[in-house]
Amino acid sequence: MIKKTVLLFTFVSFYLTAFGQINDESFVNLSRSIDSILQREVDDNRIPGAVVLIKIGKHAVYQKAFGYAQKLDYNQVILEQPEKMTTGHLFDIASLTKVVGTTTAMMLLLDQGRFNIDDPVGKYIKAFDAPDKQKITIRHLLTHTSGLYEWYPMYYRASNKQEVYKLIGELPLKYHVGAERHYSDLGFTILGQLIETVSGMPLETYMEQHIFLPLAMKNTVYNPLKKDRFKNIAATSHGNPYEKRMVHDPALGFVFKEINPNQWSGWRNYTLTGEVNDGNAWYANAGISAAAGLFSNADDLQKLVDMLMNNGKAGERQFISEKTLTLFLTADTFNNGLGWMMDPENSFMKSGPAGTFGHTGFTGTSIAVIPEQHISVILLTNRQNMGLLPDGTYYNVNSLRQKIFRTALLNNHHQ
Repeated sequence: MIKKTVLLFTFVSFYLTAFGQINDESFVNLSRSIDSILQREVDDNRIPGAVVLIKIGKHAVYQKAFGYAQKLDYNQVILEQPEKMTTGHLFDIASLTKVVGTTTAMMLLLDQGRFNIDDPVGKYIKAFDAPDKQKITIRHLLTHTSGLYEWYPMYYRASNKQEVYKLIGELPLKYHVGAERHYSDLGFTILGQLIETVSGMPLETYMEQHIFLPLAMKNTVYNPLKKDRFKNIAATSHGNPYEKRMVHDPALGFVFKEINPNQWSGWRNYTLTGEVNDGNAWYANAGISAAAGLFSNADDLQKLVDMLMNNGKAGERQFISEKTLTLFLTADTFNNGLGWMMDPENSFMKSGPAGTFGHTGFTGTSIAVIPEQHISVILLTNRQNMGLLPDGTYYNVNSLRQKIFRTALLNNHHQ
């Protein structure tokens, strides 16, 4: 495997040097630096494993797997034979679902004229035609400025997606509409209802037929365990210990008077592999949500990124119009796009040049794209499999994301 990797690096290095996209010294520096950064994370038991894919111009200049797809069992004991990570492993991409699936679906439906971006949500969803929610537009949902709760343990009061949609429609607003940005899982969950309403199709069916199949993203799916062909899936958490804390520990700031933390006890008590980590997606939505739930691998994610970086074209086909792409990837007053994050203060793309966009996922995943320099960085980790730290949180991979991002920037000569 090492020999093959070296041969691949040598070939890509020669090719890119010949075409002036990245010189040989930069390539060697990039490879050595990222090898060192990731191997240290694994060796120091900060993360079990990772997959990195960096593309500059038209070429993947770095793609490698590190560590293990699962290192610890449910009792957080090291497995006798940990499963080695490969570049083909599927990851629970968590909130990358919001951009890979949901935001892309919204782009396509906008192109088809199914709605206008500043339409009130109440035009399509009756519950949002109520007095307190009448001012919420589709743009507000996409920019996390709707005023909805950031998070709510839906499974305490709902057990299927229709009940979830109904509950969100009934919950009071937490903030003034449009006044502030508060990253909201609930807002994106409602975008799922909107997609289903205007397309007339279940969310997962629409995404599969209109995004994943056309882009040949054959490894991007909800509930991979329901399909026999998916064997290699990175493990995430041991149950939902952090989410359980979110309900039971008021110090985390999630206090809901109407919920008694002990009134529901459906928590999983095994290591999650192929089941979405996100509790609302799993317990209340059968694994399918517009906020979380998708599984994918680096190669598939790169196909979506390639389309976005190619002005909305997939091969010869104009998959998304340039007009819509510009609309979604233009920073607003909060320095973010529609769905995609664009604020250069975000640590995973810190100090990126204007136009940089990306997103992260709670499981330890991230995508960062630098259109100006034709660079994309996909980093997938399964950090949760190491379990909670002594302070009750998961290891924060933001510094790792930032190091990989900066390394790609510093070693790019395609400018």
